Amino acid sequence: MITKDMEQKLIAFAKEAQEKAYVPYSKFAVGAAILTDAGDFFTGCNVENISYGLANCGERTAVFRMIAEKGPQAKIKAIAVTTKADIPCPPCGACRQVIQEFSTPETLIIYKGPKGYTTVSMDQLLPGAFTEFVALDHTGSSTRIQKGM
Repeated sequence: MITKDMEQKLIAFAKEAQEKAYVPYSKFAVGAAILTDAGDFFTGCNVENISYGLANCGERTAVFRMIAEKGPQAKIKAIAVTTKADIPCPPCGACRQVIQEFSTPETLIIYKGPKGYTTVSMDQLLPGAFTEFVALDHTGSSTRIQKGM
């Protein structure tokens, strides 16, 4: 859990990041702010490219920045996502999966819902997340691959 004050701080950081978004094509700026389990803050914004598939969402930018600065052991305690649009705007599917990779069962996701900001757990946002698979090599041998390993 986080306090209401901390939630508001995350939303404010996300809104600041949103102002830096590079969105000449969609005009849909997104900001994200992460609070880690160690108490660090990281922000990100979406960065578009004329080749749309090469764009990066604000949430993933913040996660990648967290990992680049703190390493793969960093865990997300909470992440807030903001937009200027007057519509509900939870993280997209790709962002949900990336957030999940660095989350814990207690990770909170804060985003604009139908009636103001909504706070949900990672399990609520992405039930049945992709957390493991079995990899087969050229000999047919299998290896179980799990999240974070």
